[in-house]
Amino acid sequence: MNIVLPSLGDIDEVEVTEICVAVGDVVGAEDSVIVIESDKASMEVPAGHQGTVTKLHISVGDMLSEGAVIGSLSESEEATTAESAAEPAPQDARVESEPEQSPNDAIVAAPAGGQQTVQILVPDLGDIEQVEVIEVAGQPGTVVSPGDLLVVLESDKASMEIPIEVSGMLLEINVAVGDQVSAGSLLALARLDAPQQPPTETAAQLETAPQPVPSASPATEAKPPQDSSPSQSRRSGGDATVYAGPATRRLAREIGVPLKQVLGSGNRGRVTKDDVKAWAKAKLNQPANSPSSSSSALPALPEVDFTKFGSVEEVPLSRIQKQVAANMHRSWVNIPHVTQHAQADIDDMELFRQSMKAEAQTRGVKLSPLPFIIKAVCHALAAHPKLNGSVSADGENLVFKHYINVGIAVDTPEGLVVPVLRGADQLGIWALAEKAQELAEKARTKKLALDDLSGGTFTISSLGALGGTGFTPIINAREVAILGVGQSGVQPVWRGEGFEPRLQLPLSLSYDHRVINGTDGGHFMVTLAELLGDIRLLTL
Repeated sequence: MNIVLPSLGDIDEVEVTEICVAVGDVVGAEDSVIVIESDKASMEVPAGHQGTVTKLHISVGDMLSEGAVIGSLSESEEATTAESAAEPAPQDARVESEPEQSPNDAIVAAPAGGQQTVQILVPDLGDIEQVEVIEVAGQPGTVVSPGDLLVVLESDKASMEIPIEVSGMLLEINVAVGDQVSAGSLLALARLDAPQQPPTETAAQLETAPQPVPSASPATEAKPPQDSSPSQSRRSGGDATVYAGPATRRLAREIGVPLKQVLGSGNRGRVTKDDVKAWAKAKLNQPANSPSSSSSALPALPEVDFTKFGSVEEVPLSRIQKQVAANMHRSWVNIPHVTQHAQADIDDMELFRQSMKAEAQTRGVKLSPLPFIIKAVCHALAAHPKLNGSVSADGENLVFKHYINVGIAVDTPEGLVVPVLRGADQLGIWALAEKAQELAEKARTKKLALDDLSGGTFTISSLGALGGTGFTPIINAREVAILGVGQSGVQPVWRGEGFEPRLQLPLSLSYDHRVINGTDGGHFMVTLAELLGDIRLLTL
């Protein structure tokens, strides 16, 4: 009888990271045979039947796909009789766990007495690798219902509440404040008092007992095994002698870290992503005069003992403030910035905006100049699509995007965040005003979802309420441009026969000079100023 790799869901291949049995071992149906790893999590594969291992077809490092034959079992007569009388278990069980049980292990619990055990996992985080647990609201032993708060997670951009989406009792809390977790990490276990259908595409995922492998039949015996020998299996990239998973190897390749030089901190000396990052960080933080440091490294700033000059107080930066600082520094040193300044005559726009105050109050919306600016920016980007693009990772191509998602910089007590108005070009002035107001409020109350912070193609940073006639905003990489908006003011403007007092809005456009030149920036600013000067053009 063959031991076959079960369904992998949407995962194409996994790597064999550990073999738990040897030929001649007697195993039970729930005993683990191998440990496999995808780029997201590890998984223990059970034997599925009771019997004796007669052959193993795989080796550590092999890449397997769904249905691959792992090994063969000589099943006992007692096990066969018992299984024929047993109820079949649910199919496609997926056990996401790390070897040697860690706090983020996924634990399998078969239904018992009509009860089921549910895992509550970290949902999809988009392009964010890790988030920090900043609050744990759930308590083991408490009765919960859908909507109850379990934990609060925080990325470098915003916080995210993870609710409980099932009814039952919390059995375990598998994280603590300060833990770093990623998509798919186990947060808690809950027991359902009655059979329930777990939510689709949510953080709660039901785990049930593995499906027993059917008894061998002539049809299954005749089926050729997949990846049945190490020589037929593709090996993972990098140094095959280093114990590391495919996700870790991929990260090492992307940032140029030689795995042979990284000391693994995981189980059995396994090299983790954190090990790779720590190695890279140590290299970057080497003193400028270090023999192995690059001659092109920035010189270190001198340390100053400020206490010698008077009383001081140190206040730690928030997580968001530290990450914003790192992002701004990275963008500034990697992108050649050019900032172009212009003014837009918004006298007519302001008269129209003031005339709409009564309707805005009826709608419960604050109609600031921002929705008009966003709408004008969308029109200008449609006319000049280069400024809505991105430079490819290799710097060889400009990626044109056939959608316009505008980010708006919002100042919060924790630091600057940039929620994104998706499909901004498809929204009218009222819809833009409502959405911008909603995102700004969510940013200040730390209620932004991760989707609210990703996918931006162009950013607007408005300091109008604070004053100033212009500034040089730093590009939000991997975008290629950002618009800074200053405080409007009345200035004398020559109108052919004399000067007239007109309301002028200062604009500052920073762009990536690798792909956007002065002509591109100039044309964009001319178009934008024309649109803001005659808002009737926004209806065309």
